[in-house]
Amino acid sequence: MSEIRIGKVTHYFDHISVAVLELTEKIRVGDTVHFLGHSTDFKQEVNSLQIEHLSVNEATQGQEVALKVSQKVHPNDAVIKITAEG
Repeated sequence: MSEIRIGKVTHYFDHISVAVLELTEKIRVGDTVHFLGHSTDFKQEVNSLQIEHLSVNEATQGQEVALKVSQKVHPNDAVIKITAEG
């Protein structure tokens, strides 16, 4: 397993448990991501992504994407994609 930083959290909407990510690398539905920050440290599978309220299967570098998260995140938390080496 390897990890690559793919962006950071820019916003978190507590009432709907959605994080907005600013991406430096590609993210896809089905990826496993690791949120890591001062008081944040958990992993989850990406089940859905949205760009401007439209569902997408992937988003790329430079885009902002919304992602439903299983735990609270904070602005500037790192978003790391976990990949299987091989």
